[in-house]
Amino acid sequence: MQQSTAAGATRNSAMLILLGVSAAHLLNDAMQSVVPAVFPLFQQNMKLSYAEIGWVAFTLNITASVLQPAIGYYTDRRPMPILLPLGMVFTLLGMVGLALSPSLGYLLLSAALIGVGSSVLHPESSRVAHLAVGKSKGFAQSVFQVGGNTGQALAPLMVAFIISPQGQLGFLWFIVLAVIGIVLQGAISRWYRRQTRPVKSAAAKGNAVVAEKRFSKGFIAYVLGILILMLFSKFVYLASMTGYFAFYYMETYQLPLESAQMCLFALQFAGMVGTFIGGPLADRFGRQKIIWFSILGTAPFSLLMPYVGPVGAILLCIAIGLILMSGFSVIIVYAQEMLPGHVGTVAGLFFGLSFGLAGLGSVIMGWLMDTHGVAYMIHVCSFLPLLGLLALLLPKDSVIMGKTLPKKPFFAAKRQEIS
Repeated sequence: MQQSTAAGATRNSAMLILLGVSAAHLLNDAMQSVVPAVFPLFQQNMKLSYAEIGWVAFTLNITASVLQPAIGYYTDRRPMPILLPLGMVFTLLGMVGLALSPSLGYLLLSAALIGVGSSVLHPESSRVAHLAVGKSKGFAQSVFQVGGNTGQALAPLMVAFIISPQGQLGFLWFIVLAVIGIVLQGAISRWYRRQTRPVKSAAAKGNAVVAEKRFSKGFIAYVLGILILMLFSKFVYLASMTGYFAFYYMETYQLPLESAQMCLFALQFAGMVGTFIGGPLADRFGRQKIIWFSILGTAPFSLLMPYVGPVGAILLCIAIGLILMSGFSVIIVYAQEMLPGHVGTVAGLFFGLSFGLAGLGSVIMGWLMDTHGVAYMIHVCSFLPLLGLLALLLPKDSVIMGKTLPKKPFFAAKRQEIS
């Protein structure tokens, strides 16, 4: 009886931690997503070109892209719970900077601080989510990721009701969110410290050795290459929507910024729902199938986007968000199962790549808009989800989880016996 009660208390504690990291992810991504949502405001106030706006997006994303894999790799070997609240401190400084930035240079510095905060949060928080559950890794990653998607969904509303009426100084209100995040992450870091004692660290290193013996480097590179192409398709397309669709919406339909933000809210809210259901569906039906559906299933709706009216655009945003966002947490868990013992490295790599690809795409899309117009850029990006066809080349879940052998000649890799 006492053992049953203790087990129940442990499960409840783990669920609270999982919800806590999800809430911290919500706060972080809400503040980060506000930046591209107010690009029209920065452009008007500072007389910036589309290309200069693209560099702001690039700076925001590339700082996270470069740092996240390195942080994940290091903390796989030496966990650092203090990074959880520290990341929120960087984000707080970035919010203050955005409120007070008088020029492009200060804007870039503020965006870099927010990017650093995000790069610190994702690898360690993903590991906490991984530690907090048993076998339901897809569910845990979805709960963690849905927090971020909820924050992204709330960002357009925050822009419409907080920043638009007050201008840049409205960013000062986000200090409250950052302080809440620091307190929350401080509590989570104390739980995390108790889970990462030397004995468990040694076990994690043992898992890493097992992972290296299971698959050849060629097989791992093959799988990761396909997954990275999936990320390219997903996040460059999302960057075109979250960073620039507001310009397209206002120009094409002659509607104000507030109306464009409602369209983006529909995209992000549907994405939150898609993220939440993606993990459990992958646990039930298989990760490879959900990855394939989440990218390629978006294509019919993205291809229709340039040809509909304002109401149709909102409906298509709902469909795109629901389908496209269902796959990201599944991609991460798929890779983590292939490389057990490298949870932080995988999370850092994929979160970092998602930001980096979005940042690089933002620069290219800004250039396309300056040279060919907003409508042309939206047309070009509508074809990106067709890259989802490549997901058909991914090995089945049974191969990744070690239940069957990789097939030749497609994988040119051989499973080795684990002694």
